[in-house]
Amino acid sequence: MSRISRRSFVQGAAAAGAALALPIRNVLGANEKVRIASIGLGGRGSGSAGWFSKIPGVEIVWLCEPDSKRLAAAKKRYPNAQADADCRKALEDKNVDAVVISSASHQHALQAVWACQAGKDVYVEKPVSHTVWEGRQIVEAARKNNRIVQGGTQQRSDPVQEKIREFIKSGKLGKMQHIRGMRYGYRPSIGKRSEPLTPPAEVNYDVWLGPAQDLPMYRKQFHYDWHWIWNTGSGEMGNWGVHVLDDIRNMLDDRCSLPKRILAAGGRVGLKDDAGETPNMHVVYFDTGIVPVIFDLCGLYSKPDKKTEPAFKGVRSGYVIQFENGYYAGGRGGGKAYDKDGNSIAQFRGDAGGGHAQNFIDAVRSRDRKSLNAEIEQTHYTSSWCHLANVAYRLGSQYKKEQVLDIAKDFKPWQELIDGFQANLEVNGVQLDAATMQSSAILEIDPAKEVFTGPSDTPKAQALLTREYRKGYEMPKV
Repeated sequence: MSRISRRSFVQGAAAAGAALALPIRNVLGANEKVRIASIGLGGRGSGSAGWFSKIPGVEIVWLCEPDSKRLAAAKKRYPNAQADADCRKALEDKNVDAVVISSASHQHALQAVWACQAGKDVYVEKPVSHTVWEGRQIVEAARKNNRIVQGGTQQRSDPVQEKIREFIKSGKLGKMQHIRGMRYGYRPSIGKRSEPLTPPAEVNYDVWLGPAQDLPMYRKQFHYDWHWIWNTGSGEMGNWGVHVLDDIRNMLDDRCSLPKRILAAGGRVGLKDDAGETPNMHVVYFDTGIVPVIFDLCGLYSKPDKKTEPAFKGVRSGYVIQFENGYYAGGRGGGKAYDKDGNSIAQFRGDAGGGHAQNFIDAVRSRDRKSLNAEIEQTHYTSSWCHLANVAYRLGSQYKKEQVLDIAKDFKPWQELIDGFQANLEVNGVQLDAATMQSSAILEIDPAKEVFTGPSDTPKAQALLTREYRKGYEMPKV
């Protein structure tokens, strides 16, 4: 297949978007097929293609993946689909109605914007962006081109979420006081090479790299471990934290777009021969203006000899909402409410969002973006919470416990979280004065403008809200 230039693609896509060049397919009849291009065919992408292909009236017509082995495997499952390493060929095809983006996360935003400009609807996996700024570009592209865009935080499609919110509003536990989120899951070292990794021969590296910089890679394996490198990933905060923080925002009825203030601390510690850059120990204080939200990410064991991971009130991946008269503890698929004495008073069970793909397809047919359970603006905000947490960490200097506690000096739950954080470090042989441990100052944010403000308005801080784009893969300002 002939390769197309970015300039010719964007010019054509922009013209198509401006003129809404696909009026015949703009509203699909009940019996018309929704024709999908599946972009990214690793583990998650293969799963996503499978979910969508099982929905009646949906057809996978394009497969896009820069790894030729993965592409060949997908072609066996969908023999009638066209295939290419580069998604831009599929986006040129007027027979494509929508795309499902499951590529490496540094590609998500650019591919989503390209798709919107080409007149396609978009389902994009989490995190929907690599930076705060480019997430906003997806939202603007969706609005400008009248596109249906859903983020991949599938818990939003779990019916139990509404039941939990109703319970919270009922007042049975009194006033909400604060929320603590957590993701506790051991992650081993990703290894460290003495010489840079050569990309596998079967990978079209230029296409895989996309907007990211062409930097030497010292991790052991090419695939998946890009998550833990800043150039291509957003760490555990963007990988799993995004799900937990999205649940928390959902429980707050999405009343907080972005926090007003943030502080973070952490480090990448307790691992040998490791080329990773993102923190595996990360604590964050989010000042929402509604209730305090505190978050604890731990990638080490709390009992290394027994390979036991920590937990808080029985939760390892989820959140605990503290009320005047009890608390709610839950995660993906539901949870339980408890009174002051720790007695369970209500239980909630869901399906973890199994209908999320169907929700997107229904919206593609109806053209009603308000019917989406994870519409792009909300998933942009949630992804941005993760980006801000990472930016705060990256702006940090040598860890100072007093500095970390300063954002909420008299807030006991934050002090308890930090004490637990310290205990988990020490049991793994890491001291708080280790050179790899760092903490940020209190950073102020303007939620409306999505930038740092006040004393936090520095060139270094603002620069981390976007990125440098590689030539040929620049993100257009929409």
